[in-house]
Amino acid sequence: MSDYKIVIPARYASSRLPGKPLIDLAGKPMIQHVYERALQAGASEVVVATDDQRIAEVAERFGADVVMTSPDHENGTERIAEVVRVQGWSEDTVVVNLQGDEPLIPRSLIELTAAGLLENPDAGMSSVCTPVTTAHDAFDPNVVKVVLNERHFAMYFSRAPIPWDRDLYRESREEVTGRMPVYRHIGMYGYRVSFLNAYEKMAPCAIELTESLEQLRALWYGVGIHMSVIDQAPGHGIDTPADVERVTAILKAGHH
Repeated sequence: MSDYKIVIPARYASSRLPGKPLIDLAGKPMIQHVYERALQAGASEVVVATDDQRIAEVAERFGADVVMTSPDHENGTERIAEVVRVQGWSEDTVVVNLQGDEPLIPRSLIELTAAGLLENPDAGMSSVCTPVTTAHDAFDPNVVKVVLNERHFAMYFSRAPIPWDRDLYRESREEVTGRMPVYRHIGMYGYRVSFLNAYEKMAPCAIELTESLEQLRALWYGVGIHMSVIDQAPGHGIDTPADVERVTAILKAGHH
């Protein structure tokens, strides 16, 4: 695979799990597990981006490159845009955003996200989706849906059930087997540096604020988002104490 970079945004503040990146998982802080996953994916550079000195010190101790970023960013995209400026990466560089609370993320998913940009030079962003098979998920506003065009570029994202199959949803709310596949968006992002440089000048738009989906800002301004389709969603990250116990057990058992 051609050259790409990985940035791991890691914030100390978390309403449910303060200090989340430093939580011990089977003898290592969570951020170290994520960093080691990133190294396995073959990126030419892996950077931990944080606004907290405690996280920076721990990351530097296990050998990570760290960039200190502003505490005022609204989202991870803005934080990564600051890293890109600090590092001086060129406009055509591909950067994968690897969340700091995903210690079990499959290497293949990182590589797939990078490939979406490396193989589609007209894309400014890349992401991942998986088929929705139940009407419950199709109607769940917490499950973000995406409609793709023939080249697997995103046409629209919504919390509503899209595309709307009038006959299907009238007949049954149990199974999704319509003429057009329904895809669930998985929040794994890749960016081209040229997009990140432009992003900070893009004002939030009405549709982004209406749906509360930041990726709609890119579509609003005409940025292509390439979507890779995978068979099923990977296990979610760590948000609760129960997640900590579950992931620790998986890591200790070596099933990852």
